[in-house]
Amino acid sequence: MLLYGYFRSSAAYRVRIALNLKGLAYDNHFIHLQKNDQLSDDYARLNPQKQVPALVDDGQLLTQSLAIIEYLDETHPTPAFLPSGATDRARVRALALAIACDIHPLNNLRVLRYLVKEMGLPEEKKDEWYRHWVENGLQAVEKMLTASPATGRFCHGDSPTMADICLVPQVANARRFNCDLSACPTVVRIDAECRQLEAFAKAAPDKQPDAE
Repeated sequence: MLLYGYFRSSAAYRVRIALNLKGLAYDNHFIHLQKNDQLSDDYARLNPQKQVPALVDDGQLLTQSLAIIEYLDETHPTPAFLPSGATDRARVRALALAIACDIHPLNNLRVLRYLVKEMGLPEEKKDEWYRHWVENGLQAVEKMLTASPATGRFCHGDSPTMADICLVPQVANARRFNCDLSACPTVVRIDAECRQLEAFAKAAPDKQPDAE
């Protein structure tokens, strides 16, 4: 397997966690987002969205982190990233999507760049935008977690799921931008539980060969 990623990309971080949890070996091809490697003609031909991650497995190209995670779960079923029951699977997907589709896109690098370069926002206002949407989104996730008896050691029960794979990178980014997480004690607790596991620890941005 070949993973196109960037150490600070939360979407690539998700896929690194998933690969580690499955015990799958992979090679890295680093795409430096700050240097605009993703905009090169070669990478645009590979991934027209010009984003990371992209995963090549047995000659097949896969994009979009959640699609990659579900692909890995279907092709390597143990340990499972989704529970067996339909309702439980829907809950885990809802938590994952609340992060990957509602929080993350609003604080993606290309959005933040647009706010500064095209909309003329000063850096402090850009950071205010970031913190507003991340804090708002994680507080909603906190309520989803505390409202359900299915929440256990992790987001769903006592084993990591796709929800936890999405949660940890988002919390890491929240801390990098000094977000206030005081209203999210369950989120913080689950993040700490996850980071004790080797699969999560090895996937952390500062552990990557391209870390700066």
